[in-house]
Amino acid sequence: MRSEELTFRGANGDNLHARLELPIGTASSYAIFAHCFTCGKDSIAATRITRSLAELGIATLRFDFTGLGNSDGDFANTSFTTNIEDLQAAIDHISSAYEPPRLLMGHSLGGAAVLSLARSSPLDCAVVTLGAPYDPDHVGNLFAHAHDEIREKGVAEVLLGGRKIRIGKGFLDDLAKGGETIEQLRKPLLVMHSPLDKIVGVANAEKIFRSARHPKSFVSLDNADHLLTRREDARYAAEVIASWSSRYIPRAATSASSLGDGNGSLKAGEVEVQESLRSSLEQTIISGRHMLIADEPESLGGLDRGPTPFDYVLSALGACTTITLRMYAKRSNIALRRARVRLAFAPAASDGKRVLHRFISLEGDLSTEQRARLIEIAEKCPVHRAYSAGFSVETSEAR
Repeated sequence: MRSEELTFRGANGDNLHARLELPIGTASSYAIFAHCFTCGKDSIAATRITRSLAELGIATLRFDFTGLGNSDGDFANTSFTTNIEDLQAAIDHISSAYEPPRLLMGHSLGGAAVLSLARSSPLDCAVVTLGAPYDPDHVGNLFAHAHDEIREKGVAEVLLGGRKIRIGKGFLDDLAKGGETIEQLRKPLLVMHSPLDKIVGVANAEKIFRSARHPKSFVSLDNADHLLTRREDARYAAEVIASWSSRYIPRAATSASSLGDGNGSLKAGEVEVQESLRSSLEQTIISGRHMLIADEPESLGGLDRGPTPFDYVLSALGACTTITLRMYAKRSNIALRRARVRLAFAPAASDGKRVLHRFISLEGDLSTEQRARLIEIAEKCPVHRAYSAGFSVETSEAR
């Protein structure tokens, strides 16, 4: 995975800063993520979801609305309408620089903005909301104590999420107008919401879902908070979005690589591993059309986002063992219902040699002779043979 920093003009003519998270190789499609109210493109949810989607092959742009994050301008001069216009500017930019986005996502008020824009946009895309309010005016409850001051002075400084934000009368008045009718949305919609959301209640998701026409889907983000601060919640959301959207947007046909035949693709039997941009210990593994993650535990400085390299060593033998057993059982008409393998390394011996323990569980109506034969066959799996024979590794610099 890689990323690019971008700048484009927003609704008020200010420079808006963005980051485009790109997959390794050719993107299956492009997407845009609109962040929550006053959050910014580098919020936990925006960062983790867009990066996870990139790992799954979808290039995703996240940007700061006017006056927030690294974008220019004064937030006090913005409104819900200018947020929608900023979102349209992001669509125009990505369409011009790359290709039109096929997926629009919005978190909280960003979700309301996405719904409002998508309702009348000719863009051929699918729409996803996360913790979005049914009515944009719901956001005004977050600073209800300052409404009078905003109306009287035209602007007020309020404390939201531990930060002081200047909110202008235009924003307050714009919210009061209400949102566009969701019934007129003519695009596939995925509504994601936590039943425990204390900022935007899950009843909002129910109203959005009931109002929208088919095709529509709802996924509950169980146990998540409004900001999706837990890594596993953001990752789960990204995986669901990628899976759901595959019905409406194309998938990548191949995974490109800098190795292989020199034209950016891997040959059969080749695997490429490279450092992730998120952590020097996290690695992206490319094998044909498949992308995996290897990492180290947090205690060793990693992010614990994937198995360790030694875990993959064990997994290779375990997978090869069960595949070999299944193929033999099928060929020999043995009633093997299921095979499970548990593996672990023993501490290194005095000569430095590692011993790998393999424990095989066989389920099914099997005779003593059949069980003994299957354990014998396990010794013949190709990975077992390769490990037992040992490897000679030749290293050279790629050119």
